[in-house]
Amino acid sequence: MHEKQLILAAKALSVVFTPFYLPVVGLASLLVFTYLSLLPFSYKLFLLFTVWLFTVFVPTVLIRIYRRYQGWSGMAMGKERRVVPYVISIVSYLLCCYIMEAAHVPYFIRSIVIAALVVQVACAVCNVFMNVSTHTAAIGGVAGALMAFSAVFGFNPVWWLCVVLVLAGLVGTSRMVLRRHSLHQVVLGFLVGVAGAFASVLLV
Repeated sequence: MHEKQLILAAKALSVVFTPFYLPVVGLASLLVFTYLSLLPFSYKLFLLFTVWLFTVFVPTVLIRIYRRYQGWSGMAMGKERRVVPYVISIVSYLLCCYIMEAAHVPYFIRSIVIAALVVQVACAVCNVFMNVSTHTAAIGGVAGALMAFSAVFGFNPVWWLCVVLVLAGLVGTSRMVLRRHSLHQVVLGFLVGVAGAFASVLLV
């Protein structure tokens, strides 16, 4: 594979597996592959729209506005410049959790967003000391949540974990190819995601 093709593939992986989309994907999986598929379609649509609005649309738009106002590109987002985007994301996720709680959404459904929020907070704290990969933290969160939900619902997660680990390797490699993160930042992000999501779903 030529260098340009490798870079294009890495950019595509980074866009497809952006951290903001994973709570929506996790919730959609929960609504499709568990007994929650029996819920009314309108209720499932409400859940998906609420999560998409506050974990994808709102933070993405606000962060892009902030970047344009500051005149920064995605490549320019160093450790110091990530503070405001982290705050925007965390506040958006908190609003989502508040709305879901006000709507009396059961905790194990809200735990998808809570897990993503915990991972965001953990990454923000780590960002004070070093830059970690939020992309691998997000995919690590999927792995952690998958292990926790396997204990809750009593299913074998091995094959799903294999898929997630392969994707995590691809995402982590793409971040290093694009020179956004080093190997230890990628690995640390993944471990933070696994621990944060597992604790949020199973232990809280």
